[in-house]
Amino acid sequence: MTDIAAIADSYIALWNARTSAQRRELLARHWTTDATYVDPLMRGDGHAGIEALVAGVQQRFPDYSFRLIGAANGHGDYVRFRWELGPTGESGPIEGSDVAELKDGRIHRIIGFLDKVPEGA
Repeated sequence: MTDIAAIADSYIALWNARTSAQRRELLARHWTTDATYVDPLMRGDGHAGIEALVAGVQQRFPDYSFRLIGAANGHGDYVRFRWELGPTGESGPIEGSDVAELKDGRIHRIIGFLDKVPEGA
C-alpha cells in the first residue's frame, strides 16, 4: 500500500532542498530515473532536468518555501496534492495542484497546475 502522505512530503522536501547534493539524494530515493515533470511554465526530464528546475525556482524565490495545503489523496498509482509557495510563516502568494503518477512506489511523472500566481511572479 502506498503511503500517500509520504509521497507528497518527499515531493515538497525536494522543492525545499537548498543544495544540489540534497536534491540529487531526494531524487535518487523517491523518483524513477526516467521521471518527468511538466507544468504550464516548465518541463524537466530525468533527475538532472528536474533538479535544474528546482534550482531555478529557488534562485528566483530565494526567501520562499513550499508547504502542503491540506492532505494529499490518491488511488492506485496516482497521488494528488495542493501546495503553496511563500515566505515562512505567511500565506503563500503562489499556489498549485500537482498529480503524481507512481511507478514501483516512486514518483515517475508529475503534472503540475498553477492555481494562483500574482502578476509578475
